[in-house]
Amino acid sequence: MDRRDFIKLAGLGGVVFASGLGVNMAAAMSNGIEKGTSKEDFYFVQLSDTHWGFDGPAVNPDAQGTLKKAVAAVNNLETQPDFIVFTGDLTHITEDAKARRDRMAGFKDIASGLKVKTVHFMAGEHDASLDKGDIYQEFFGKLYYTFDHKGVHFIVLDNVSDPAAVVGEEQINWLKADLKQHKPETPIVVLTHRPLFDLYPQWDWTTKNGSTITDILMPYKNVTVFYGHIHQEHHHMTGHIAHHAAKSLMFPLPAPGSVPKRVPVNWDAAAPYKGLGFREVGTAIRKAQYEINELPVLKA
Repeated sequence: MDRRDFIKLAGLGGVVFASGLGVNMAAAMSNGIEKGTSKEDFYFVQLSDTHWGFDGPAVNPDAQGTLKKAVAAVNNLETQPDFIVFTGDLTHITEDAKARRDRMAGFKDIASGLKVKTVHFMAGEHDASLDKGDIYQEFFGKLYYTFDHKGVHFIVLDNVSDPAAVVGEEQINWLKADLKQHKPETPIVVLTHRPLFDLYPQWDWTTKNGSTITDILMPYKNVTVFYGHIHQEHHHMTGHIAHHAAKSLMFPLPAPGSVPKRVPVNWDAAAPYKGLGFREVGTAIRKAQYEINELPVLKA
């Protein structure tokens, strides 16, 4: 893939959302994120809702190729990210346990083609709700965990392995114990699949006890949440906590409540890959902000 192909595939324009310490502002951006402006600053890439194994030509006739195109696009970024996160629904749901394992293996094989080898995975309800995440854990490890990078504390939450979309008491106690080890001013990024607020419960776009999680996070001054599940860009504030939803890499979904039923948006042959994409998240630690650059799978 040459430079021209990459620009068409990934794009470098878009809108920047900076969030942190209650800030949520947008500004035009033409040349992408400036990376590496200080030793503390860094950036990562978020991909979400790849739904490997989905089959629906009316929704995405390139279902077997979109994830591979996204991997190629990330590999061709001029500056490689410090790490990559996949925020759930790695595979499309199936009740056949063997098929589920095959899809997990297929997804993992494609993701192994990423140049950046530090990749953090997270389950979505398509991956984990049928068996409480047992098969997912065979391939990708724990359902919830933490990691730290250049002064930022990352918390990966599981709000999908319980089909009722509840974060269990054991995980809540684990979260409280983890946060007690950090100062109120510590920069915290929460990675989750479902939204932690009631975006649109009628469409299952919620976490049943999400308010319990946000209450636990509220004493911390710099918390930002990145999630997936809704297959579209969305930005929301809960007090000073900013929530940013990512696009899908398989099919877009309509805006919350905009149509009677939640169904995938059909493929637009005149605008292939419309509504699909991934994002760069550039951090400015001293400013306690996260600059988000949305990247389409294919730029017209």
